[in-house]
Parts: sequence; C-alpha cells; structure tokens
Amino acid sequence: MLDVCLLGTAGMMPLPNRWLTSCLCRFNGVGLLIDCGEGTQVALRAAGFSPNPISIICLTHYHADHVSGLPGLLLSMGNSDRTEPVTIVGPKGLERVVNSLRVIAPELPFEIIFHEISSEDESFELMGYNIHAFKVNHNVLCYGYSISIPRQGKFDVEKAKELGLPVQMWNPLQKGNEVEFEGTVYTPDMVMGKARKGLKMTYCTDTRPTKSLVEAANTSDLLICEGMYAQEDKIAKAKQNKHMTFYEAAKVARDAKVNELWLTHFSPSMTGHKRYMKAVCDIFPNSYLGEDGKFLELDFSEE
Repeated sequence: MLDVCLLGTAGMMPLPNRWLTSCLCRFNGVGLLIDCGEGTQVALRAAGFSPNPISIICLTHYHADHVSGLPGLLLSMGNSDRTEPVTIVGPKGLERVVNSLRVIAPELPFEIIFHEISSEDESFELMGYNIHAFKVNHNVLCYGYSISIPRQGKFDVEKAKELGLPVQMWNPLQKGNEVEFEGTVYTPDMVMGKARKGLKMTYCTDTRPTKSLVEAANTSDLLICEGMYAQEDKIAKAKQNKHMTFYEAAKVARDAKVNELWLTHFSPSMTGHKRYMKAVCDIFPNSYLGEDGKFLELDFSEE
C-alpha cells in the first residue's frame, strides 16, 4: 500500500492554519517527500511522522515557498542520527540550489545524491517507487511528479509444480530472481502471471493546465493539484502568474480520468474555500479541499 499525507497546502506564504507546500508518501518503510516549504518539518511532526525515514525528496521548482524548509529538515534528519544517503530530485540547477541552502546546514552525517532532471519528460525507479517527472507551465522551470507502485502478477503454483520446481525455489522467482535447478535455468516469467494494476499518485503545483499534466495523471488513484484561485475575477491573475483555478484543476482531473482530486496551494488572499466546491464538484464530483494533515491509504484492488 501507498500512504499519502498532504503536509502543507498554502501558497506563497504560511498562514496560521496552513503550512507551505509539501506532501509525504510512504511505501515499504521508505519516505518520499515532494517539495519542502517553510515549516515542513513542523507539519511533519504535527501529522505524527518522523523525518528520519525520508530517503527521497522531489522538488517541483525553486521558488522559496517550495524549498525554504529544506535546510531545517536536513538538519533534523542529521540530528536523528541518520547515516543512509538521501536522494534529492529536481530541475536543472539542483545541486547549486541545494548547496546554497546548505550554507546554514553544512555538516550532515549522510550523503546527498543529486538526480537532476535533464529532459521535459523523465521516468526512473528509486527504492521501489516508479517516478515520472514531467514539465509543466510556470514562470520558472517546473515539474510535476507521478509516483507509481507497480504490482507483479500472481504466482502460478500449478505451473511451478508442473515444471517440477521444489518449494524453496518459489520465493526467489516471486522476487524476480532467476533460479537454477538440475542444470536448467528458470526465470520469473515462467511462473508469474501478467502484471496487475498498481497504485498511482500524481502531484502538481504552480502551472497552467497542460497536456503533459493530463497525460501524466491519466487514471491516477489520486491527483493532488494546485488550485491557487477560486474567485471568478481571478482568472486573469491565474493566467498572468501561471497558476490554476479550482475549476481548471477539476477539468484536468476529469480529462485525466483520475479517481480522486485534492486541491492545494491556495492563495493567501482566498477565504471561504468551501463555498466554491459545489461548482468544482459539478465538473468533477470526487473533488476535495486539501487540508494540512489530510491522509489517504491507497491499497491494491482485489483481483
């Protein structure tokens, strides 16, 4: 299963009831953090999580409300006696930006591994997560991320018995390893069924609606998407500042055929968020306001 916790939902500046942008995923004991706005480590603690298991940090772009919490988070991780490496993913300029922030956190007991995204669309695997970074349309270089957990097919017991494989050979094959028995090499595809539907979460902030977002979010179990503005008179400002409205995010969710939409990254000038949700749900019914600490446990479907 994949745990998702929305840590901070404010855009531009923190508010008394909203920390700045950040989202935590957990799978098989490995934490993956997307963005790290000011106050992220406070929000993390408030939600009941420790920073220590975070092994991957994905940064969408380098505006302060998305990265300013990084030095404090890294220091907290170091102070908790972490020694395992941390991989930080982000757009061009990643190492320069992170090392500049680390002027106030120069000594850490763990290595930082940098994974700089060098193309408009890039997919890679880290510690059990399949990560797809895709370029979006903001006023600086910015990426969204789809986080997927693949699911292998079922082990065919009858096929294994038919091949004469002893029981002690089954587990390595289920884990994707080849085995040799009586001079013959057996591969996982010989005893495993076709891959089943996995889990997928897409996270995107600071962008206008783009084809790349709709395509990347396609059939996601959860889409967490910015809704900077909801007021009807803010559409011109959304276009000028390269942000989205609630209604544009709902249309993205509808067109991408996602299961559920959480809105986030709200303008500090916006109040009364709930009164806009009826119009949002008219576009995409399974839409919800993001709140700091909002949590969802995504589990594999029964098959």
